[in-house]
Amino acid sequence: MKSNKLALVIATVVAGSSASMAMAENVTLFDYEEASSAYEDAYINANFDAKSGNQDQSSYDLDLSLDFEKVLSTPDRNTTFSFEGDTTKSRGGNDADKSVSNYQAYGAVELDNYFEPNSNGAFWYGKGDVGLQKGADDPRITATLGLGYGRVVNVTPMARAIRMVEALTERNILTQTPSLAAYQAVANIIAREDEYRSKYGAEDYEINWIQDIETALGGGIGAAGAIKSYDVLVNERLSTRKHGWLVRAGVGAVLKDYDGSDGNPLLELGAEYHRPLSNATQFSNEALLTAVLDDDDNSFTVTNNMTLTHELSDRVDWENSWVLTHIDYENAEDVTNNELSSSFYYYISNSLKFDVTVSLEDYEANDEVDKNLSMGLTYRLK
Repeated sequence: MKSNKLALVIATVVAGSSASMAMAENVTLFDYEEASSAYEDAYINANFDAKSGNQDQSSYDLDLSLDFEKVLSTPDRNTTFSFEGDTTKSRGGNDADKSVSNYQAYGAVELDNYFEPNSNGAFWYGKGDVGLQKGADDPRITATLGLGYGRVVNVTPMARAIRMVEALTERNILTQTPSLAAYQAVANIIAREDEYRSKYGAEDYEINWIQDIETALGGGIGAAGAIKSYDVLVNERLSTRKHGWLVRAGVGAVLKDYDGSDGNPLLELGAEYHRPLSNATQFSNEALLTAVLDDDDNSFTVTNNMTLTHELSDRVDWENSWVLTHIDYENAEDVTNNELSSSFYYYISNSLKFDVTVSLEDYEANDEVDKNLSMGLTYRLK
């Protein structure tokens, strides 16, 4: 099926090719002028370990998780849908060890509504989230309303445009780098992939999509250019790239909590900072402080997630992260956890990747730092 679609893409692009080409310019991710766009990441992660011999019974550890995020961006609004869920099942090697299972899940919807469209200024936001845990009396449901300032822009379409042009230039299909205006036009067409899919159908949209990209480049890429463009845009994967910053503050309520209580007010402070250090390197930091006000036991939670991702090649990403969590209880001991990890992701195909992760985990409840080496497969749904 894919070979038939590729043949149609080639035929359509070759038929419409011309020989014009723009002047060369240096382009970075900061040159992207955002149009209405959307991106969607959805992964299934699986890790399994088993051991037998020199122990009373076979032991195993199974971890499954699902991560989903979809962001819809328009000049006046950003809408984010997210979901995280994981389940584990394990058994120790002693005779008395029983199988133990656990699960937890978290989903949220957030809307940032800008007072002035196309601005990087003030906005009001609303958020609702639901959490589930095994053994909890009830799900945790919260709602928050607040104000913010700033904007984070998804520049992945420009990163994909740059990768495609580099591939065409390396093969002498393009003899000159396109102009900045051409790059921006190509990136805007790439950003509208969902629009093309909706208009022309999932089976055939690539034909029109790549033909319009070829037109934005000035034509002349021919059959070889059509094949390589299809390969880069359809068969290769690129980690999400962002730039910008924002801060937010809101008030809300815990409508229902895990222990069955309800009605407690909450305060929220958040900040994000994202910056591409180069066309291949992305730095991101997201921080959130949530305070729950309770007559008997006030508490607040601080989380900070810092990541640095570098694209070693078209198929290999290197991601380093530091996750800090601090929970302060009024009537119990505070808890501080740190997790440092370094991961290599090898994309076997556009939907399947193999990963190797080395991590250090410093949990306050433990006497020593945990050292972990894990390998797993991740299937990309979107």
